[in-house]
Amino acid sequence: MVTPWFSVLLLVSIVFSCFLAASAGDFYQEFDLTWGDKRAEILNGGRLLTLSLDKASGSGFRSKREYLFGRIDMQIKLVSGNSAGTVTAFYLSSEGPNHDEIDFEFLGNLSGDPYIVHTNVYSQGKGDREQQFYLWFDPTKNFHTYSIIWSPQRITFMVDNIPIRVFNNEESIGVPFPKNQPMKVYSSLWDADEWATRGGLVKTDWSKAPFKAYYKNFNAYSWNSVGTDVWRTQALDATGRRWLRWAQKYHMVYNYCADLKRFPHGRPSECRRSRFL
Repeated sequence: MVTPWFSVLLLVSIVFSCFLAASAGDFYQEFDLTWGDKRAEILNGGRLLTLSLDKASGSGFRSKREYLFGRIDMQIKLVSGNSAGTVTAFYLSSEGPNHDEIDFEFLGNLSGDPYIVHTNVYSQGKGDREQQFYLWFDPTKNFHTYSIIWSPQRITFMVDNIPIRVFNNEESIGVPFPKNQPMKVYSSLWDADEWATRGGLVKTDWSKAPFKAYYKNFNAYSWNSVGTDVWRTQALDATGRRWLRWAQKYHMVYNYCADLKRFPHGRPSECRRSRFL
């Protein structure tokens, strides 16, 4: 098995050429600490943000700006040690009962076990499009970059510039796709030991609290001001498709499209249409 320790440079250069930087860096300027009392902190002159979870409460933050299409990058160092039962969420979301949402959720683990990254896409309040992957590195030792690239044509989830999932717009066959509601960037650290680790069999060990996650180098690239429609059809190149196949072959641990017990009357329409979901 080949381990991708380098970035997909050609893919990144193509993608970045289609973006306009909208915001970068300073957490004071870009985010509000929304819950958790003083468990969320902005440090180092706005260059670092930390979230903390203890038995009383977790914590979270939200962007001041809304985005309608673009690329969102965040470098995150996840909860270290025995993080079983905890979830660190990083996602885009609109508001209301018919909200849209694009999710990364990092499911805590027992010490030495790999982290699982859980992905999902909601449109008009409906999700149930989960894919899960084992990360191929220890995400608690160093910061790693997690990215959402969102266009009217597709959503791409990336880890250290390696695509792990593509969710295509299949509205032509009746599949809702998030494209009309601007979304804010959210992150939270919270207790989900009823389901997060081994289906809830492993509970949170509060003697290890407080649990902490760390954030830096936020970047948002918006397409709203780009005077060209080239980006509307931008897709992965051959190198990106090879990495996508690699991630799905060697690191995927759950795919809703392959869950025949969940869909006994037939898989969702988009699962029959696309090779990469």
